[in-house]
Amino acid sequence: MKPIYAVIFCFALSSAFGEIIPAGAGSYTTARPTTCAALPTAIFKSPALRGPTVTGQWWSSLLWQKYSNNLFPHPLGVVCTSGGLAVSYPGAAIVAADNAIMGGAVTADGDFRIGHSAVADFPAAVCAGYSDWFVTAEFALAGASLRTSFGHGSPYVYCIYQGGGPLLSFSEIPRIWSGGMKDAVLGVTVRGNHYGLFGAAGSSWKSDGKTLANISAKPYFSIALLPDANPETLAKFKQHAYNHVTGTRQDYHLDGGTMRTSYHFDFKTWEGSENGTLFALYPHQWKYATTKLTQLHYASVRGRMIVGEGDGFETVTPIQGILPTLPPQGIRDRGLLLRDLQDEADRTPPEFADTYWEGKYLGRLASLSGIADAADAPELRQRFTNEIKRRLENWFTASPAEISPLFYYNKKWGALIGSKPSYGSDKSLNDHHFHYGYFIRAAAEIARHDPAWAEKWGPMVKLLIRDIASPDRDDALFPHIRCFDKYAGHSWASGDADFADGNNQESSSESMNAWYGMALWGAATGDDVIRDTGIFLYNTERTAVEEYWFDVSGTNFPKEFPQVALGMIWGGKGAFATWFSGDIDCIHGINWLPFTPASLSMGRHPDYVKTNYDRIVAKRPGGTGFNTGWGDLVVMFGALENPGRAAAYLDAHPQCKLEGGNTHAFMDHWIGTLVRLGTVDSSVSADLPFSQTFTKNGRKTHVAYNFSAAPVTVRFSDGAHLQVPAGKMAADFAGE
Repeated sequence: MKPIYAVIFCFALSSAFGEIIPAGAGSYTTARPTTCAALPTAIFKSPALRGPTVTGQWWSSLLWQKYSNNLFPHPLGVVCTSGGLAVSYPGAAIVAADNAIMGGAVTADGDFRIGHSAVADFPAAVCAGYSDWFVTAEFALAGASLRTSFGHGSPYVYCIYQGGGPLLSFSEIPRIWSGGMKDAVLGVTVRGNHYGLFGAAGSSWKSDGKTLANISAKPYFSIALLPDANPETLAKFKQHAYNHVTGTRQDYHLDGGTMRTSYHFDFKTWEGSENGTLFALYPHQWKYATTKLTQLHYASVRGRMIVGEGDGFETVTPIQGILPTLPPQGIRDRGLLLRDLQDEADRTPPEFADTYWEGKYLGRLASLSGIADAADAPELRQRFTNEIKRRLENWFTASPAEISPLFYYNKKWGALIGSKPSYGSDKSLNDHHFHYGYFIRAAAEIARHDPAWAEKWGPMVKLLIRDIASPDRDDALFPHIRCFDKYAGHSWASGDADFADGNNQESSSESMNAWYGMALWGAATGDDVIRDTGIFLYNTERTAVEEYWFDVSGTNFPKEFPQVALGMIWGGKGAFATWFSGDIDCIHGINWLPFTPASLSMGRHPDYVKTNYDRIVAKRPGGTGFNTGWGDLVVMFGALENPGRAAAYLDAHPQCKLEGGNTHAFMDHWIGTLVRLGTVDSSVSADLPFSQTFTKNGRKTHVAYNFSAAPVTVRFSDGAHLQVPAGKMAADFAGE
């Protein structure tokens, strides 16, 4: 099937309530429902910057406010002010407290501020351009302007001036350790941090103590954060200082059981003959890099950043397979499981809720449908899928004067907003990937069984996909991969990033749930672009979760930090906390839920699972009883390392308390799969991404699901082959 990214426009129904725009059998409205807060009328971007507005990035506050809040490109920290761009090095002052890892402060003074010799106060800073991990902030007044470009991993800030030149205001008198007032290049230290200041050839400097003005007839200038104050290091950074980065691009290629990701820089060379630039890689990048790196490095709240040199770099990452359902071989007691499924099917469905809590319920139904399928209970599966259809079709249809449930499109901001909204999904465009991921996964479960429904309602599903992660760089309605940070390797939850600590993300697992849903939808509907985008996002964010939320290898958290996981990642810190609770189950569990077949990826590092589980059990108020808080999730997480212990608990407490998105049926099937087939074997990959390998007592079980209409042979990296019929799951399970 050829991918379709354009909305199918058959007619538009106009009324006093706005237009109803058809999309397949469904529709959405362009009128804002009264349940949704109004978005700002002003977007702080250059008039030349057209197309859908990017939100949910590390630099998004630049678009939402007059200047910006603190931005954390790492290793730098910057903030736009009326006086220009303030620059700091947060990595120089990392502190570990009981509940946080904090970097040094980013302030309006910074280590210094890059200003303009002719303008003391600019009326605003606007976004004048961006690429995959760089952004340009422009300051302008009466013919004088300053364009500053900076981005993730770059120690440089590139500046272009009109109507004047660089004026640097320091927070204290800088120590100049290389160069003099007649030299174009200076090495300086301020607050213990080292910088190179790179004026154009032939330029000179004037100083009155805490300011340095670069005197030049040329429009270009740059600065760089230096790892040390060695003259050799300054010379190395000078080699690339005049190659201004004008664009960045990430591309990927899925190759059997591995994922190759390339990061490329484009340049404008103002002077000199050197090619390339210097860039610092995060741990989730340098641990998988195939490109040779230097010995230079920076500190950051994400861990050590290692410097590379050139016009880009490449990483090769193993693909963690995903399954649409857990295998039938994981059913311990079919009779008990069927009773649990029947109880769920007989429940009275709740009223339609806001997009998050509606999504949570759709996620429950999708999991129950998969369990019924594995248990060979087609009538029960049909009951779950019928309810999914009923609910999705209601959400996917808008009518004049209707308020909820529906979706509305805001053209100014290029966003699809569900009504009822929640947690700022309307006024700040927060959390769309958390909410819509549940909808997409539920729709994928329907598409797996009913391709006619998927074709009929698919345009509305694709709108949700395009809102959170459009694969199309030229999408007319939505930005490309809205909330996923291509360089940091994970998503951001806040649409406006209006916090002193930058943007944040709490529930990394709900982010991965969205990419899981995308991959399933693409596979079920034959859309290879959506499928592969989902697999790429899922596996990239998986590596970021392992490094930054969990630190599975123990290399990124400061040694004095007492926790074994973080609940929230911020641009400027990591927090052992949540937005909603200080309970230890919640702080850990918010990065586990929803438990789905894709959650098996958390078992890739069983030693870490044990460390994490043991810490929770030792600290949680409920002790080992697990019938308080989110004890069911703790049991399920621990099963990734010791499934027998989890099974013993569930057998003794078959009606244990559950987190709201969980069911006894899924808990039993999850634990049963790990008990009978074994724990996750991350050493084995496959040439089909919808696969999984388990190990028990030295014996491997390979499982794969075939979405295609023809049989396939799946080849695993340990030499195993698995024949999988069309539209079926297969396993080489030899019994317990």
